[in-house]
Amino acid sequence: MVKIQDMKILKFGGTSVGSVESIRSVVEIVKQEKQQNNSIILVVSAMSGMTNLLTKMSEEASWGNLDENDLKFFQEKHFEIVKALINISDQNPILTKLKLLMNELEDLLQGVETLKELSPQTKDLILSFGERCSALLLTEIIQQNVGEAKAVDASDYIVTDSNFGQANVMEEMTYQNIQLLAKKYSDKLFVVTGFIAANEENRITTLGRGGSDYTAALFGAALHAEKIEIWTDVNGMMTADPRFVAKAFSLKSLSYTEAMELSYFGAKVIYPPTMAPAFKLRIPIVIKNTFQPEFEGTKIQFNTEPTIFPIKGISSVKNVALINIKGSGLVGKLGFSGRLFSLLARHHINIVLITQSSSEHSITLAIHHDEVEKAKQLIEDEFYLEIDAKWLEPIEIEEKLGIMAIVGENMKKTVGVSGKLFYALGRNGINVRAIAQGSSEYNISVVLNENDLSKALNAVHDAFFYHLKKTIHVFNVGIGNIGATFLKQLEKQKDFLAENNDIEIKLVGLSDSKKMIFDEKGIQLTAWRNALNHSSLEANLDEFMQEMKRLNLPNCVFVDNTASSVVPKYYKQIFEHNISVVTCNKIANSSSYREYYELKQTARKYGIDFLYETNVGAGLPIISVLKDLRMSGDQILKIEAILSGTISYIFNHFKGENTFAEVVKKAQELGYTEPDPRDDLSGIDFMRKMLILARDNGYQVEAEDVKIDAILPESCLTAETVTAFYQILENENDYFEQIKKRAESEQKAIRYIGVLENGRISISLELVDHQHPFYALSGSDNVISFTTERYKERPLVVKGPGAGAEVTAAGVFADLVNISSIK
Repeated sequence: MVKIQDMKILKFGGTSVGSVESIRSVVEIVKQEKQQNNSIILVVSAMSGMTNLLTKMSEEASWGNLDENDLKFFQEKHFEIVKALINISDQNPILTKLKLLMNELEDLLQGVETLKELSPQTKDLILSFGERCSALLLTEIIQQNVGEAKAVDASDYIVTDSNFGQANVMEEMTYQNIQLLAKKYSDKLFVVTGFIAANEENRITTLGRGGSDYTAALFGAALHAEKIEIWTDVNGMMTADPRFVAKAFSLKSLSYTEAMELSYFGAKVIYPPTMAPAFKLRIPIVIKNTFQPEFEGTKIQFNTEPTIFPIKGISSVKNVALINIKGSGLVGKLGFSGRLFSLLARHHINIVLITQSSSEHSITLAIHHDEVEKAKQLIEDEFYLEIDAKWLEPIEIEEKLGIMAIVGENMKKTVGVSGKLFYALGRNGINVRAIAQGSSEYNISVVLNENDLSKALNAVHDAFFYHLKKTIHVFNVGIGNIGATFLKQLEKQKDFLAENNDIEIKLVGLSDSKKMIFDEKGIQLTAWRNALNHSSLEANLDEFMQEMKRLNLPNCVFVDNTASSVVPKYYKQIFEHNISVVTCNKIANSSSYREYYELKQTARKYGIDFLYETNVGAGLPIISVLKDLRMSGDQILKIEAILSGTISYIFNHFKGENTFAEVVKKAQELGYTEPDPRDDLSGIDFMRKMLILARDNGYQVEAEDVKIDAILPESCLTAETVTAFYQILENENDYFEQIKKRAESEQKAIRYIGVLENGRISISLELVDHQHPFYALSGSDNVISFTTERYKERPLVVKGPGAGAEVTAAGVFADLVNISSIK
């Protein structure tokens, strides 16, 4: 057995040898290895894109339609490297060698075009030119810049069967050949063609997908290398596909099993058969980045290093279809599965995933989409009698699916992994079509709709890699006082949330009554108004909702910062798309009880959040206190409340020489009232808040059930304009002066109080003395008193500011953060 001390196999992929700059990087890597006196062998792939180009040319030639420009491009791509990296005096010999290969390739393609026939054997021969040209080029460049090098055609040493396109290696004979080669040329730096081999008749074969990695592993195993390095264009294997998951990060180490599991379902950095020879001899494999050689990369070894996370990574694959086979004929039927799997194996149909019901009534197979029709026909032919006798139901096909798999050896030791997986999927409305988990517990695979794959990957990645910031995608409608203040608070607090709560909030959609804007990467919170003003999209709620659904992002929250009666009509469909809602808009919860109940039940059904703390107390925690009391089993006996910061402010300042009209006007100037103060003083807003409290306390009440005493005389309420209202208010000054004088003479305070007791709501103007908990109310404060079984002698009182954009926006912001904190 030949074993070269400190031998390393360095395999360079297509992107590593795909351009002048990348080859320069390869040369520097090789130089550093030689300076450290390491014994190395290089294995190279075809230049990036060349194998695909050769495939295209061979297939088009078989149709009698060879494009000469493709041949010209293939040649120029290689000649370009020679002219850029080989000394002028040394260029002719290498150009001549390349030209001979090009001529041979052209003759082959013309032969295919003439015969209009492309056998697997001929195709393998054509594809071999990518690696042969690449190895020839790199050998000359290494010889010029590093030292003595020898081009090695792997087809002279790796022996396979005649399964062209996916040949099986005869390892014993191959290892002997490689060992003899190493012994004969021990002083040379080998540059070996990846991917290609030959059968015992010396016919060129190829090793299939990932074949160059496989070549590297075979040379490493034959020579008992210390290490195999796979040089590519990424920083090792990652926790997920970075094209779909922006937060994916490189893994420091993986076990062979973990790497094979991740690779099987789509991690294209390395291909599973590559690891088999290394696995047997426990040779470490390191995935490195040619363009960042200083990066440590990912080490794949027999035993993995400890990690705090329950999983190592999430892999995925698209273009999957399910074949469902079910029927009473499967139950207890010996040999059925054997017939099924043998049938598909004979026809080279790869089964990606298998799941079977415990009752044995059905078997579900996941296979690649392009094989599904063939598989269906084979199964129907094989089991014709069973189908005809109704023992089997007609074969069902589900298409446009993908598979996501979570992988990691720690899963076996960690409780709740599957629960966390399915919670993350369910909360984001992702339907699982099939599930498979091996007894080793290294992998849980789920079949999903292909359109949900990106969303699923991000949601699950956030759930398991909890050291990363959880991203919340926000769609906000309404940028009035509350909406604009909310966005200002969000911009101010985003760094704090990221640093202290590991929450990243992205404003993805924004709309006012005129314009709307979307940016999946996040609208800049410092420039949202300018971006909205320059948007070409006219505001349209239907289109806003459609785009929110189309983006299909994980962890979405819709924020309604309007007082519109139209926006709440969309809540139900938002819930049905598994998007949570945060709202300061009271209309949804204070309309008919049927609508309120339907919204609550829909949110519960889809397992998402419907938060509306600001509906009752602006920034005060009233809804949450009521919820906590009820959930803890306490019984609410009575609720007394002042829930209008506007009215509270007005009566707290209706003293001395101030007229009632003057106080109302001042409140409006300070922004405490609506543009028309009657919207506040009518008590309708107060009534809505009491209605919401009653409903959240379990009472089926409607607006017409509320007994409400008016503050204003009828003449004020019916005034045609706000200006006219103020004029009438001045005229009715005596009415309000009488109330004020009575309160002063009795040393009482004027309060507009709502009471909920035994399911009945009343709101009335009252005079309260200093012993009443509402007597000392000041400014625009709200106050609410809960008398319960536990708080019977001394009621639980919540008090604080109840009006203004700042506190209301803060309440909306708090609801959003509460949703963000849910894992």
